[in-house]
Amino acid sequence: MILQKIVSGGQTGADQSALDFAISKNISHGGWCPRGRIAENGLIPERFLLKETPDEKYSLRTEWNVRDSDATVILTISARLTGGSGLTMKLSKRWKRPCLHLSRERTADPGKTLADFIEENMVQTLNVAGPRDSTEPGVGGYVTSVLEDTWQKIG
Repeated sequence: MILQKIVSGGQTGADQSALDFAISKNISHGGWCPRGRIAENGLIPERFLLKETPDEKYSLRTEWNVRDSDATVILTISARLTGGSGLTMKLSKRWKRPCLHLSRERTADPGKTLADFIEENMVQTLNVAGPRDSTEPGVGGYVTSVLEDTWQKIG
């Protein structure tokens, strides 16, 4: 079966929107978060079933989420990858995991593109990554709409 689990790092924005989407659709969810469940706005809510890395570095949870997934999708507003999103792409290459970047500025039909990516790569565990709220306001809504559209196409 395709797409059995969504993982993410628990940060505000893209991560928490992906996890909330999984919960709303009764899709298994999880992933790694920094020790102490830290996010830019305080603590990551307990409703997200995340495991803590032994370190507070965001980069470690990013790497472990890439490593433990079949593939990664990075969802952004901007067409340019920066910060942790750029690191996610580099780590996907290092771990030889398929990675897709979808941008609201650049991608015409992100739901279909992601559905095709999931099917072509037979993705069961999808790592969803992207910027935090403070970096790209509105990214959470974009993530939710893309995942909703994708789910209608594959669900």
